[in-house]
Amino acid sequence: MVHDVGPLFRAANIRFIEGVVENIDTSKKTITYASETAKATALDYDRLVLAAGSSVVHPKGVKGLTEFAFDIDSLASASRLDFHLKSLEDLPPSDARDTVVVCGAGFTGIELATELPRRVGPGVRIVLVDGSPEVGSQLGPGPRPAITKALQELNIEVKLGAGISSIDKTGVVLSSGERIETLTAVWTAGVRATPLTQQISAEKDALGRICVDATLCVPAVKDVFATGDAAHVPASPAGDLALMSCQHALMLGRVSGYNAAADLIHEPRIDYSQPAYNCCLDLGGHGAVICRGWQRDIMLEGDVAKNVKKYINGTLIYPPTNASEAIAAADPSLYGDSDELFRQMIKTIQGSA
Repeated sequence: MVHDVGPLFRAANIRFIEGVVENIDTSKKTITYASETAKATALDYDRLVLAAGSSVVHPKGVKGLTEFAFDIDSLASASRLDFHLKSLEDLPPSDARDTVVVCGAGFTGIELATELPRRVGPGVRIVLVDGSPEVGSQLGPGPRPAITKALQELNIEVKLGAGISSIDKTGVVLSSGERIETLTAVWTAGVRATPLTQQISAEKDALGRICVDATLCVPAVKDVFATGDAAHVPASPAGDLALMSCQHALMLGRVSGYNAAADLIHEPRIDYSQPAYNCCLDLGGHGAVICRGWQRDIMLEGDVAKNVKKYINGTLIYPPTNASEAIAAADPSLYGDSDELFRQMIKTIQGSA
């Protein structure tokens, strides 16, 4: 589950420093970081690219959330959930043991809920809860028929229109007052940009992302770029915003890296643009659904869509194996058209079937 990029960094002459950034001082052009083996250390920069991602949101109004809920926001937290699910087998049967509640019916919640039947086996009640009136409300109506069909066929119980009010050791309470007995509540209800964005004096959106210009530069702060989940930037001429997804993060990373380097050698920056958009949602044992366009019209369903999703998760998101491939792959002109990328993937997968 861990991809070692150390050899690639060394081959590409990239200095890697292990640590957690604690402070960004744009006036002095320094960052301060610390690690398990080193105390707070200052590091100067000429250009700064903030690419620290996002993390799951834990609303303070949900009592017991931090203490009793699981999440899959990181490798560590996903491993914790995996260990917990395996440990349930040692407990005597009960409603609480044999029920999993997924808190949040967005992209992550849907993918988790539809994968769980295969993971936990038969006889386990899986409940998907969301305060919205529709499942996958932020995904729009396009993929909803496929999502609804998958949830029904996988016997996943869906409770909408009532969010989570509180979580304790043996259950969750919905805002409607209903209590569901469970030892496994998994929180998937939204993410927010890295807290480091709050240390940059710039306009931010409701998700904490820094509003950047088309070159991903922070307008109000000299020599700072924001990218990936930390950046609020239009992806299309119509104003559709880049999403917190690998599809946009890959391209945003290429453009921000290119522009930071171009700045240093006084070359022109390039604008970020990614007008084509495709959404690929895993539906567990039901397959997957691929949608085209910002309105997310269904393009593919079932096994072929599932193989595309597997290719993305197992191949496409991983970095190259050598420096020359990495430098070539960093070209911002690559994969700007996600429609063409998906056509190539489907052709490759169908050809190997």
